[in-house]
Amino acid sequence: MSNETSSLNWSDANLIKKFSAPRSTRPVAPTARTNPSPAAPITTWTSLNRWAAENKIGQPHLISRTPVATYAIGTANGTMVLDIGSRDATWNGTEIQLGFGPQFIDDQVFVHGLDLYKNLEPLLLGSPLAFGNRVIVIDPGHGGSNVGTHSVLDGRFEKEFTLDWALRLAPLLATSGWQVFLTRTNDVDIALSNRVIFAEAHHADLFISLHFNSTPDRNKKIAGLETYCSTPAGMPSSLTRNYSDIWSQYFPNNSFDAQNLQLAVLLHTALLRASDEDDRGVRRVRFIGVLHGQRHPAALIEGGYLSNPHEAKRIENPAFRQKLAQAVADALK
Repeated sequence: MSNETSSLNWSDANLIKKFSAPRSTRPVAPTARTNPSPAAPITTWTSLNRWAAENKIGQPHLISRTPVATYAIGTANGTMVLDIGSRDATWNGTEIQLGFGPQFIDDQVFVHGLDLYKNLEPLLLGSPLAFGNRVIVIDPGHGGSNVGTHSVLDGRFEKEFTLDWALRLAPLLATSGWQVFLTRTNDVDIALSNRVIFAEAHHADLFISLHFNSTPDRNKKIAGLETYCSTPAGMPSSLTRNYSDIWSQYFPNNSFDAQNLQLAVLLHTALLRASDEDDRGVRRVRFIGVLHGQRHPAALIEGGYLSNPHEAKRIENPAFRQKLAQAVADALK
């Protein structure tokens, strides 16, 4: 743990214990929960005009013809902007990515049924997230021999910064009424499966994993914030990082596809506003193992690039990590 972390005026032994799991000689078995069977995959395309009419919302309207035709559709929740032929989209100005690029057919915009069900409906028509008993598990990424990436400036490890972020976040959440548990409160390596078991054993309503990012040396200019949630079955992921991307795979966390997206967008938007980082989007992925088994809404935040010198300098500043913690807490008030 760094000097910045140890000098926090609230991070005494009693407070760290407060957010820890109860000591045990063996893992606590998770309580069984019903996991609905996946429905048959949606393969149809639907007219966005017809969908809007059926849901009694305003019709999509053309906002630009170049470089590609761009349409906007909105409700009281916000506005979605879609580019014809592109998976890139924005929700209230925040970058998201669809599973399939919308198509223009017979003078109308057509959207894949999975995108309507898993992306447009949760954001345009969905009710705000309900937090249940307000139990949250915060997962500081990496730990122990699993050091994560490292700062391009001085080699300090990602595991140090994620733990400090979590220790700053925990009391802020507790103050706003959350019961908070951290998967780790010191420099230990915890298997991804045990992080999932930990959240289940503590009956979490939400799970948030904290990380920082990196790219190869030749890409030091890349910077910005990314937030991840699980890819729905039947849909391609936003990126794969050379992992297999089997569209038919259905994980326990896919029972919460709509809430996962709502949570990721909520966190991502708050962090962008507070940090002034570049927006690298909310992304759907399958390769993040700590999300697969979660039986509640879950997201993973990459709070910036330690491979970028300017951003690494910000991440190494305790005040910036406090700003990230405050942003997450504000999003979940």
